[in-house]
Amino acid sequence: MSYREFTWSSVKEKFDLTAIEGGRFLPTIAPIEPSTWLQETLRRGIPWAMAVGGEKARSEAIIAPILLEVREILNSEVSVFSGEEFNVEPETGLNGYCDFLVSRSREQIAVEAPVLIIIEAKKADIKLGLGQCVAEMIAAQKFNDRKGQSIETIYGSVTTGTAWRFMKLEKSTITVDLNDYPLPSAADILGMLVWMSQIHE
Repeated sequence: MSYREFTWSSVKEKFDLTAIEGGRFLPTIAPIEPSTWLQETLRRGIPWAMAVGGEKARSEAIIAPILLEVREILNSEVSVFSGEEFNVEPETGLNGYCDFLVSRSREQIAVEAPVLIIIEAKKADIKLGLGQCVAEMIAAQKFNDRKGQSIETIYGSVTTGTAWRFMKLEKSTITVDLNDYPLPSAADILGMLVWMSQIHE
């Protein structure tokens, strides 16, 4: 078994999670205007990625540039990994590849704790990716704990590139914001991701 095999129902059952479904759980966060580079990259990339339609195209043209912008805004205090193998607990299915992973570490050669954000790219139905993303968030929680770098909240997002749905994992409670936050206006998404990339006591 691997991350991709989990559904929303199966991941809740296997890891005995309590789910909270509702509206926005993040505080009011100031938008961050994207740099000229990101604006131009998205201007060119979004129409191409939407026309091609695949997850890989959306990841390369939309999601990766946004996460690199987050890293730039935070002066490279976080690391961003794409398509990283993240085998934490294979015996329970917590193994496989994460589309994107953000860690509170400057190191880019290997993933270091604490892992803060997991992002999964989907070409269409966001709902189908929720279980997989939650499994990866649980893996991040366990990874941080084993490294002695436990943090209170792991954030996750399932995105088509132009629509972003956010979740958070606190102990055994998963909260999902049922709103989908849209691009191409990247300022709100950037503000949220930068906020999530900082550890809040």
